[in-house]
Amino acid sequence: MINVLVADDELPAVEELAFLLGRDERIGAIHRAISGAEALSALETESVDAVFLDIHMPALSGLDIARAISRSPRPPAVVFVTADEDCALEAFELAAVDYLLKPVRAERLARSVSRISELIKDGSKVPEMITVDQGGTTRMIRRDDVSYVQAQGDYARLHTAEASYLIRVPLSDLEQQWAEAGFIRIHRSYLMSLNHVGHMKLAAARPSVTVAGAELPISRRHLPAVRDKLEATRIRPQG
Repeated sequence: MINVLVADDELPAVEELAFLLGRDERIGAIHRAISGAEALSALETESVDAVFLDIHMPALSGLDIARAISRSPRPPAVVFVTADEDCALEAFELAAVDYLLKPVRAERLARSVSRISELIKDGSKVPEMITVDQGGTTRMIRRDDVSYVQAQGDYARLHTAEASYLIRVPLSDLEQQWAEAGFIRIHRSYLMSLNHVGHMKLAAARPSVTVAGAELPISRRHLPAVRDKLEATRIRPQG
């Protein structure tokens, strides 16, 4: 069970988020704070695995609290909950697990809880973050949120469940840099994440793979490597 602290200077926001978290069977104790001082006090007296912090609180902001707890030997996972997109870069520089925009949707919150669960299971390994530009705003996204990458000249378009982002990096460079993270080249125009594969049609006249709902072609040149990768991950009986 994951014990959490919800901190926001508006009580209705605290109660709404606590209600949504309480519906998740993975959540244990839910502690509440309506100020930065209360949040720090709760962190000193309670066993907390994750903190859901509003950024804009008077006196001590969510960013201030995150900086303070980052100095502890075993800091809890931090998720920022805010109506402001402009602090995302600073938030992820503080190793935030996630950045939720208000109003918080239940399915989006469930993904944050999954990330916290993975983080605890992996021994607090901080996820790989990528800096992207979108509409004049700099954002940080998690690499494991990228389901596939599409070549666009000297650029690459990163596709996630929520949006796509254009970065000035050739697909061939990402193929080399992200191989250990489970990304494999399937076509001259596509790189896919094995973690997001739905199903494959390898024996068809036109081989393809469905990744996060998108059907992508597998070229005959890359088909043997895709087959080998799948064979390496196949579960076999012992003995």
